[in-house]
Amino acid sequence: KIALAKGAKEAGAAVSRVRDVTLDWRDGKVDRINEATRRGVQLQLYVDGRYSVASSSDLRPEALEQFIADSVSNTRVLAEDPFRSLPDPALYAGQAKKDLELEDPEYASVTPQMRREAAKAMEDAARSVKGADRILSVTSTFNDTRSESFRVHSNGFEGTAERTSFVTYAEVSVKDPDGRRPEDYAYASVRHLGALPPAEAVGREATKRALSRLGSQKADSALYTMVLDPRAGSRLVGAFGGALSGSALQQKRSFLEGKAGTAIGSPALDLADDPLVTRGLASRLFDGEGIAARRLPLIEGGVLKNYYIDTYYGKKLEMAPTTGGRSNLQWQLGPKSQEQLLAEVGDAILVTGFIGGNSNSTTGDFSFGVQGFRVRGGKIAEPVSEMNISGNHLKLWKQLAAVGNDPYPYSSVYTPTLVFEAVQFAGV
Repeated sequence: KIALAKGAKEAGAAVSRVRDVTLDWRDGKVDRINEATRRGVQLQLYVDGRYSVASSSDLRPEALEQFIADSVSNTRVLAEDPFRSLPDPALYAGQAKKDLELEDPEYASVTPQMRREAAKAMEDAARSVKGADRILSVTSTFNDTRSESFRVHSNGFEGTAERTSFVTYAEVSVKDPDGRRPEDYAYASVRHLGALPPAEAVGREATKRALSRLGSQKADSALYTMVLDPRAGSRLVGAFGGALSGSALQQKRSFLEGKAGTAIGSPALDLADDPLVTRGLASRLFDGEGIAARRLPLIEGGVLKNYYIDTYYGKKLEMAPTTGGRSNLQWQLGPKSQEQLLAEVGDAILVTGFIGGNSNSTTGDFSFGVQGFRVRGGKIAEPVSEMNISGNHLKLWKQLAAVGNDPYPYSSVYTPTLVFEAVQFAGV
């Protein structure tokens, strides 16, 4: 109301408060404790055909009045942008009447002692694994966060969101006989405290993963079947998905420009954006613009169906808005486990992690450092590292041969095991 009174044609305002607590435990003692609570207001202002975003952490009424007046005045000196506006109010309609269970009512029950005990339990369990005498260091973390926000637009939108999250994380470094110091980690990220796996399980997994890296070597350079582990899949999917954004399309930085309705992957690739997953890590009832959240088919049977289009880029591209950004990804899962898929491929490389690399969203070309394991006779064999995969997304996703039944639960990407044929690996 103040912004409109000061001369804004349209305005949006969002106020938020976030409390975040992190306890880091390292080698038998508390290493660091950080607790922060931050709050603030963000304004979207549409003034005389111009647009700006301003924010402040000073929420005193008298301070807000001056802040808004100054922000409206500053907006007037910017260049005009005829494509800027709040969304069509029709896009606010149809918001799901569903409790997504994004806030744990037990959040307030978390105590400093609980955080400390969980972090210590992860380290103790990590050091209890056979072969733990090779451990050089163990770091564990317990994090809990609660956020609340309220958004209002001058053309009729109002929405509120409350969320909690809990994360346990353990990282272990070990000593290789050749002097190298491989390390690996394990973690869990959930909305509700009771959904966390036992802290001990996270610690043991971190050590087992680190020990499995001992003796890693490069494999021969060749075309291999690549089996992508669920935990690692989000890196590759993220590089691919960046080309789906309206900004990339409008700025000619997307290898998927003009591909709607055409096959960009194999028939095994079937992917949708679903913001209404109960307790999902990226679930929401509305997006950052207030557009009502709904399931968005992205790729069906390898055919590209939709892009992520917000109001601004929708106007520039003359395309109907869908939503401004990704939420949870939902895959059409296959019937088989990773173990069954490995048995079928026989000889392959199981990629369990990416190390560096890049992906060009304009051309689709990519090159990533990878680590993982050779697969021989359908069984996991020796560890491999210091290898690269390279290629082009438009070719790679057409080489997708199988999708597993095991989506990774601690990520909003929910990637299952993916099997790609004839991927170029560079090693020895």
